Amino acid sequence: MVGIFILAILAGSLDYPALWDKAIDFLNSEIGLSMPHFYKLPFRLGLDLQGGTHLIYESDLSNIEEKERQASMDGIRDVIERRVNLFGVAEPVVQINKVKDSYRLIVELPGVKDIHQAIAMIGETPYLEFKEERAEIDESLPDPYFKSTQLTGRYLKKSQLVFNQTTNQPYVGLEFNKEGGEIFAELTRNNIGKTLAIYLDGVPISIPRVQEEIIGGKAQISGDFTLDEAKQLAQRLNAGALPVPITLISQQSIGASLGQDSLNKSLKAALIGLIAVALFMIIYYRKLGILAVIALAVYAILILAIFKLIPVTLTLAGIAGFILSVGMAVDANILIFERMKEEKKAGRDKISAINEGFKRAWPSVRDGNVSTIITAIILYWFGTSIIKGFALTLLIGILISMFTAMILTKHLLKLINVHR
Repeated sequence: MVGIFILAILAGSLDYPALWDKAIDFLNSEIGLSMPHFYKLPFRLGLDLQGGTHLIYESDLSNIEEKERQASMDGIRDVIERRVNLFGVAEPVVQINKVKDSYRLIVELPGVKDIHQAIAMIGETPYLEFKEERAEIDESLPDPYFKSTQLTGRYLKKSQLVFNQTTNQPYVGLEFNKEGGEIFAELTRNNIGKTLAIYLDGVPISIPRVQEEIIGGKAQISGDFTLDEAKQLAQRLNAGALPVPITLISQQSIGASLGQDSLNKSLKAALIGLIAVALFMIIYYRKLGILAVIALAVYAILILAIFKLIPVTLTLAGIAGFILSVGMAVDANILIFERMKEEKKAGRDKISAINEGFKRAWPSVRDGNVSTIITAIILYWFGTSIIKGFALTLLIGILISMFTAMILTKHLLKLINVHR
């Protein structure tokens, strides 16, 4: 119990560090200490609470073979994610959405200010180029180490993930068209023992070393790649080699004032939900209800701290998931309390009734929560960004509620009844 409440105090200080800081300031001034303030970690707010822009792009895949379309879209998504990260966007969301035969990209940019510049950057076709080492480093140039060559993404037919048949080690295979193969052969011939840098949108994504002249238009990039690293590199290369035109078809801007209003209303709804549940438990269960409210308060403190630590991007839907989990947090207590009443009527003493009440209520609590957890996982796996936010907060809330109901409430009941 002591450990749980110390954890709750630390979590509460993380949730609202101002209270801790005031106490520390008082102690520092009165006793002459120099204790530091608590670590400040803000909540991460989503697009609908922070304000920002929601963009939908449609991709033109008419020149891409059916089997390569998903890989091309994955590559384009990766490029756009890196682009929007250059704006310092907190938790940007870039998702692929397939509507019949049409592929769309959904881009959410929370807190973005210069939206016109963001749209211009996102709308550009990915640019892939191969650069060779400079004879001498020149710090006065934008790229002091490498210089551009004729070889760009338009000469690359495709890039694919390949496995070494002997070691099963993944590597990336490149295939150039006829003209590109000739340029690549000359480039490798002139740079044996040196490195060639592969740039995508001005950022190096791989810097392999040339071992020998490569003719025939085919090459490979090998190294200590993990499967995910090799797959990502192939996607990035294809994004530059197979440019997919994207067209902005929808733009929705959410102002900061509207986002703040939504946040205020969401917090108000959460507070009303907590108070309503607390009043019901106290009125109906009296002393037991007070213990449930204490457990509920610890639950709320812990879950908000977890939201900060993960961090969870809070949206309106996410807050709705949190409020729903509040009701489910006391649902377990109701089952336990009713079971305890039955055990007392059967003639058991208080401690025995507590143990049996928890033991007999556990199957119902477990099955109800597991079914909700399965639903939340499915929603998170298949849902879009808004649905994922709801599913994630609901899932975290259920897990924490099981801890507070089955462990914290049980020890509170035993502690009070033992020392009465």
